[in-house]
Amino acid sequence: MGVGALIVEGPRILLVERGHEPLKGYWSLPGGAVETGERLEDAMRREVREETGLEVSVVCLLEVFERIMHDDAGRPEYHYVLMDYLCHPAGGTLAAADDASRVAWFTEEEIGGLKITEGTPAVIEKAFRRLAR
Repeated sequence: MGVGALIVEGPRILLVERGHEPLKGYWSLPGGAVETGERLEDAMRREVREETGLEVSVVCLLEVFERIMHDDAGRPEYHYVLMDYLCHPAGGTLAAADDASRVAWFTEEEIGGLKITEGTPAVIEKAFRRLAR
């Protein structure tokens, strides 16, 4: 089980470039695995802090979905159930850390040119639609 954060500030969203497999070199939402006994929001806050140095305030749980990734032979290699939270920055100092090689703010228009994880553009669009209401 995993958690992710859609950290939005004005017209920009924060993404991390993965520094390790799986998905090394891809841009994605900050997040990661939930530890045994850890509450979902606590895991999301920990992962955000570890990867980006930021503290966040939670707006809402925005999306729940699963990602199944296959190996070269087509066999399932990873199977994640992911909960993504819509958040705003609430403190800390932005810096790539843990398994993130880079962190950067992007507008929704800039995301189209990135090497980005499957499903991420759609959930980003959903976040901006939710905030526009």
